[in-house]
Amino acid sequence: MSFVIPFLLVVFALIATGALLARLSRTNTSTDKNNTSAMIEQVNAVLPQTQCAQCGYPGCRPYASAIIEQNEQINRCPPGGDKTITDLSNLLGTPVIPLNNECGVVKPPLVAIIDESVCIGCTLCIQACPVDAIVGASKLMHTVIQNECTGCELCLPPCPVDCIELLTPQQTAADWQWPRPA
Repeated sequence: MSFVIPFLLVVFALIATGALLARLSRTNTSTDKNNTSAMIEQVNAVLPQTQCAQCGYPGCRPYASAIIEQNEQINRCPPGGDKTITDLSNLLGTPVIPLNNECGVVKPPLVAIIDESVCIGCTLCIQACPVDAIVGASKLMHTVIQNECTGCELCLPPCPVDCIELLTPQQTAADWQWPRPA
């Protein structure tokens, strides 16, 4: 009978320790998930949001997830170029590496322009546009909202009549700046 009380105390201490460890492991898991989500959002904020899929992922957020969760390289974003690679390097504390040319090359900013006299209204370009920058309806002409177009080129391949062209965006008063002195 004298061993029952110490035995119960040991059992109680083990149960309390187990409960405490279970609680601590749940807290760490949820904290890790929150930290991972926060890092993905920070990386996504650095990416140019062109949703062009040149990196091999269907958009900027999936690429950001791959960088954080799968240790994907930070050099797979041609639209972002060297600035994005440098910003990601600074954010993640990794070395700056050159752009992976298998993903594409850095190009000047472009916007899609639809030759409305040739457009047949097939809507294939609308379906291909990842940022909904093309408006129109079936069998009617389409047009591009230039301020929304990222120049990702995804609308070009599906167009059956080649009525889409990529051009340098026209400069407006809103984005014009004085030239810097030499």
